[in-house]
Amino acid sequence: MENVYLDNAATTRVRDNVIAKMQDALSNFYGNPSSTHSFGRSAKTAVESARKTIAKYMNAHPSEIIFTSGGTEADNMILRCAVHDLGVKSIITTKIEHHAVLHTVEELHEKLGIALHFVDLDEYGNPYLSHLESLLKADDSKKLVSLMHVNNELGNKIDLDLVSSLCIQHGALFHSDTVQSIGHFSWDVQETPVDFLTAAAHKFHGPKGVGFAYIKKNSGMGCMISGGSQERGHRAGTESFHNIVGLEEAFTAAYDNLEEEKSYVTELKRYFIEKVKQQIPGAKFNGHSGDLEKSTYTLVNVRLPMEAQKALMLLFHLDIKGIACSKGSACQSGGSTGSHVLNEILNAEDLQKPSIRFSFSKYNTKEELDYTIGILKEFIAQ
Repeated sequence: MENVYLDNAATTRVRDNVIAKMQDALSNFYGNPSSTHSFGRSAKTAVESARKTIAKYMNAHPSEIIFTSGGTEADNMILRCAVHDLGVKSIITTKIEHHAVLHTVEELHEKLGIALHFVDLDEYGNPYLSHLESLLKADDSKKLVSLMHVNNELGNKIDLDLVSSLCIQHGALFHSDTVQSIGHFSWDVQETPVDFLTAAAHKFHGPKGVGFAYIKKNSGMGCMISGGSQERGHRAGTESFHNIVGLEEAFTAAYDNLEEEKSYVTELKRYFIEKVKQQIPGAKFNGHSGDLEKSTYTLVNVRLPMEAQKALMLLFHLDIKGIACSKGSACQSGGSTGSHVLNEILNAEDLQKPSIRFSFSKYNTKEELDYTIGILKEFIAQ
C-alpha cells in the first residue's frame, strides 16, 4: 500500500460534498456578511443558517453558537473571558488537557494570579471525581472547571453528566474541550447542562481554520478579539464564510450518518485491538484506549515492546512505508519532551518504550490495518 492515513485525531480528510459546498460559496457568495447589499445579505443568510443547523443538532439556541478559527481560539476565548468578564478566581483542570487549555490556564495563573488546581488522576488517566468535589468545596471563590470530554491522546471519556452535576451543585462554571468528540457523539446541551463547549471542523471531515464555541445564553461572556460587532459581539472580524458553510455541511453529514459511521469505525478499532493482541505479544494499550466501552471509538494508543534506541526510528520507518500516525497529539509530535499526557500516567520504564496513536475514520479499511500491523511486526522483529 502506498498511503495509509491513521492520524484522524490530528485532522481528517474533507468530505467531497463539503469541498463542493465551499467551492460554490467561494465562487458565488463572496459578499461580506456584514454588508447591507444583496451580496452581503446572501452571505449573512448562509452564516445564520449554519448557526441554526448546529444549534438544532445540539438542542441549543442559535445565539449560543459562536464561530471561531478553531478549537484553540474557542478554548482561549472561554477561559480568558471567564476570568475577565465573569469574575472567575479559581480554575480546576487536569494535567492531561490539550495545551490550548493547559498553556492558557498556566498563563492566567502566572500573570493574573488566578488560582490553579489540578484534579488527581488514576493510573489510566481518569480524573478522580471525589477529588474534583473536594476542590469545588475548598472555598467560596468563583470557580471554572475545565475538563475535556475525550482525551486526544488516550481516548478516555469522562462522564460529563456527573461533572456537570457536581459543578451545578457547587455553583461552578463548566467548560469542556469537546474537539475530539463533537461530530462523533450525539449532543444535547439541555440534558447535559454545560456552560461552554468547543469544537473544530477539521476533526469531523470539515475544513481547517474554523470551529465554534458553545456559550450558554446570558452567561455574561464578553469578547476576546475587539473590533466589529460580528458573532453577537463575542468575536470581532469578518466571518470566514466559505469555512463556515463547509463546517455546516460537515456537521450535518456527521450527524445524519452518525450511527452508520460510528458502527463502521468501532468495528475497525475492535479489529485493530484484536490483531495487535494476537500478533504483537507484549504490546499494551495506554489509558483506556484498548477498552471499547471506556474510550472513544476513533483512536488507540499502543505501547510497543521495543528498546528506546530502536524506537527512535519507528515513526520514520512507518512514514517510509506510507503509514501516517502520531507519537502523541499533532500539536507536539515535533517536540523533544515527549507526551505530557503519557508522562502523567506511565512509569519511567514504560516511557522508554514507543507509544503510537493510531486514529481511524470512515475512509479506513481492515486491509489498511492488516498492512500496518504487518509493518509493525517486521520492524519489531528486525
